[in-house]
Amino acid sequence: MTEPTGEGANDPTDDSATTIEVVDNPARSRFELLDGGRVIGIASYAVVHAEGGGDGGDVDRVVFFHTEVDPEYEGRGLAGRLADFALSSTVAAGRQIVALCPYIKVYLRRHPEPYAAHVVRPTDADVDAADEAARAAAG
Repeated sequence: MTEPTGEGANDPTDDSATTIEVVDNPARSRFELLDGGRVIGIASYAVVHAEGGGDGGDVDRVVFFHTEVDPEYEGRGLAGRLADFALSSTVAAGRQIVALCPYIKVYLRRHPEPYAAHVVRPTDADVDAADEAARAAAG
């Protein structure tokens, strides 16, 4: 997702003055909010793979456990843009959403559609995967 350059191109506090992009970076297990290539926000996740027999009844789950936006960019709706892209991408990939991150939980409560049918309760495996991913990201 890329936002076009706007009229306020000379005002660094104007969100439309820059190109804001949201991308999935699966190598780092996170969606990234970028401003001119600089990471200004992240939505970290862990993927828990389905353990079914391939009958279509089981699907992978994306466990969102941490979201943050650089304080310099707060208050511009960018965290919501990041959450929307991350959740929409998860649904488009045919995966279920597990919200451990407080921000993602609130976002889903405020914007239940089109995500509600894809949100599942966390399992112990989901929590373990998020803990492991958080440790890996920190270390």
